[in-house]
Amino acid sequence: MTNEPDVEARRARRQGLAVALATSAYGISFGALAVAAGLDVWQTCVLSLVMFTGGSQFAFIGVMASGGAAAAPVAIASAALLGVRNVAYGMRMSPVIGRGWPKRVAAAHFTIDESTAVSLAQTSPRARTLGFWVTGIAIYIGWNATTLAGALLGDVLGDPRAYGLDAAAAAAFLALLWPRLRSRQAIAVGAAAAVVAACLTPWLMPGVPVLIAAFVAVVVGWFNWFGRREHEEAPV
Repeated sequence: MTNEPDVEARRARRQGLAVALATSAYGISFGALAVAAGLDVWQTCVLSLVMFTGGSQFAFIGVMASGGAAAAPVAIASAALLGVRNVAYGMRMSPVIGRGWPKRVAAAHFTIDESTAVSLAQTSPRARTLGFWVTGIAIYIGWNATTLAGALLGDVLGDPRAYGLDAAAAAAFLALLWPRLRSRQAIAVGAAAAVVAACLTPWLMPGVPVLIAAFVAVVVGWFNWFGRREHEEAPV
């Protein structure tokens, strides 16, 4: 007879490693683009080692590429705005990580979009904890390795976006999100946040659309309009 906790643990590991593989591949794109934006190889690698949040890193080099060293304050501000979302992730993941400041300090560096998504996709406390650590650590290793590869091979690769690596991470997220879209409320929250972010991205500095979209998602989720309607329509 199969042990259910063992099955859940294996599933969490598989999902974590699959997401890590897709996300790490995107690190090649970051390494090449960072060097093209004017950073040295060692600066690019330090950015991945220390910052380790893809959205903030791409926002940073995007602003640097358009404005050079003079744009550094704006680049830092953009990266910081995108990084604010990790604070919300940390609050949500606190019960999963557990007590003890050494564990919490270590977990803070691995609290990113992917580790949070994989963890929350699990059903048991043990699987959630395992999914968090496996995903976070695997991505940290893979992301930094591919950042170095992209920085060294940038000239050989050409434009890394031509390979579609940016779609790999998005596809992995969609695979995790799709099974959770089983109710009108979940679909409404996701759709509202996506529409707001897509509409505001061309007009606002990086990071701001994400924060506004998150606020919209919280508002829609808090009032539970569609969830209440589904409850009223459910048969007695």
